[in-house]
Amino acid sequence: MTHAKDTPMVELKGVKKRFGDLEVLKGIDLKVERGKIISIIGPSGSGKSTLLRSINNLEVIDEGSILLDGMQVNRPDLKGLAFERHINHIRQNMGMVFQHFNLFPHLSTLENVTLAPRKLKGMDAKSARELGMELLERVGLADKASVYPSALSGGQKQRVAIARALAMRPKVMLFDEATSALDPELVEEVNQVMKGLAEEHMTMLIVTHEMGFARDVSDWAMFMDGGVVVESNTPDHLFSHPDEERTRNFLRKHLGAQTQGQA
Repeated sequence: MTHAKDTPMVELKGVKKRFGDLEVLKGIDLKVERGKIISIIGPSGSGKSTLLRSINNLEVIDEGSILLDGMQVNRPDLKGLAFERHINHIRQNMGMVFQHFNLFPHLSTLENVTLAPRKLKGMDAKSARELGMELLERVGLADKASVYPSALSGGQKQRVAIARALAMRPKVMLFDEATSALDPELVEEVNQVMKGLAEEHMTMLIVTHEMGFARDVSDWAMFMDGGVVVESNTPDHLFSHPDEERTRNFLRKHLGAQTQGQA
């Protein structure tokens, strides 16, 4: 799945999603260029997580199209096993990190990281171990390789979850409130790993309530409310001088008026 460099890494066109009578996404358009970091902010229930989950088809959209590196993710024309093969191939190029870590409790830290490349990519045990140790070193947990998840802190578990997602060598990383389940003192250690990925120009979409982190790390920021993108701009503009009243009200609540300049 290799495309021209000017092809957006992720593209959404008119994406709509309903849960019963509730329209959660109301025609979302988005382009994410390769190597860019997009932060998505907004109140609970605004559609942020649904948007992220739709990108790798954990939520099946009702209308529109989603593309990864030029390849359509949602394929209404494919059914059954044909679609299953298609989406499994797509998902190998997307890493996703959730609020909760979802580590396998009966596997060691290293085994959690190496399971997918061994099972899905057929990597041999030696190569998988080398990759796993490299990634655990990258997230600062090489010394925890033989430890089981029950012996890890929440922040350490989330860092293992990030290493596990990176083990598939994804083209894009999706973070759905990756720090919201953590105690405040553990948030920064996970944010530091994500900042490291940003420095390596990993394409990322980050749903977050960490406004300072979003402002520092992102190339572009989006504010969602009521299933629509109310406003999107550079982080400096959106956080300091938002154009829309709904954005200003949200940021006043989360940042405090003193941090918003003229907002």
